[in-house]
Amino acid sequence: MKIVFMGTPDFAVASLEKLIEVGHDVCAVFTQPDKPRGRKMVMTPPDVKVCALSHGLDVYQPKTLKDGKALETIKELSPDVIVVAAYGKILPKEIIDYPKYGCINIHGSILPKYRGAAPIQWSVINGDDETGVTTMQMNEGLDTGDILQIEKTPISIDDTASSVFDRLSRMGAQLVVKTLDAAQNGELKPIKQDDSKSSYAPMLDKNISEIDWSQDALTVHNKVRGLYSWPIAHTFYKGKKLKIYKTALSDLSGKVGEVLSVSPLTIACKDKSVEIVELQLEGKKRMDYKSFLLGHPLKCGNNILEA
Repeated sequence: MKIVFMGTPDFAVASLEKLIEVGHDVCAVFTQPDKPRGRKMVMTPPDVKVCALSHGLDVYQPKTLKDGKALETIKELSPDVIVVAAYGKILPKEIIDYPKYGCINIHGSILPKYRGAAPIQWSVINGDDETGVTTMQMNEGLDTGDILQIEKTPISIDDTASSVFDRLSRMGAQLVVKTLDAAQNGELKPIKQDDSKSSYAPMLDKNISEIDWSQDALTVHNKVRGLYSWPIAHTFYKGKKLKIYKTALSDLSGKVGEVLSVSPLTIACKDKSVEIVELQLEGKKRMDYKSFLLGHPLKCGNNILEA
């Protein structure tokens, strides 16, 4: 198939690579404009752009798709299908309707659950035991198009949003190839979504990352897992932000926020507790709990919130 690919972050790279690998004609790639990143705000290209240029593909980075210029470019390219993976822009109807096979989206959840920008992170935060990828025939709504194919995977208690993200990226690459094959062979059977079973997974921001130790231990643990590797769950220690990168569940119990053990470092929640495995105090490097305690000797009975 002749394909225009639209995607931006690393989640989409595996799909672009796979489409090229299996021999599809990727005639062009659309991605978001370069953005300043890091403390020095260096202009940085999206991961998909880097991948596309490494394969010698033409790259387009329009600020908008609504002025008609992107549509004219797509008409000149004349693709059979547009494949979309975490592009980050709403496609106008005239672009969605133009290709023979329309626009096929690779979405990181089992639709209709978790429509929106951060389905993978919210599936972990909410403690789901299963997630997956869905290929969808795009329409003008936000992830509301007909379901084409689904591939599922379990979420373990030790999975993070990052590990699930990587797994679904690879699964999405395999699934979109299967979906395109089925489309060419006339074998797709689109299924309308049940809107009553949908939920919205909004983009993450730093405002949700503070840990509430009065919640149950599983909720705290899921938050730490779901916010890894951004924006990272945190608490405060002596007025400084203390990022929590990794935790484990513990059966110990005590007063909310109380240090129950220092080997491993264990903090009480509403019911049981969590072990803090890796952390980072504001202005310091990320480290394991033993290294942290060498410079910050917490004792059993201390309260992390009052220390």
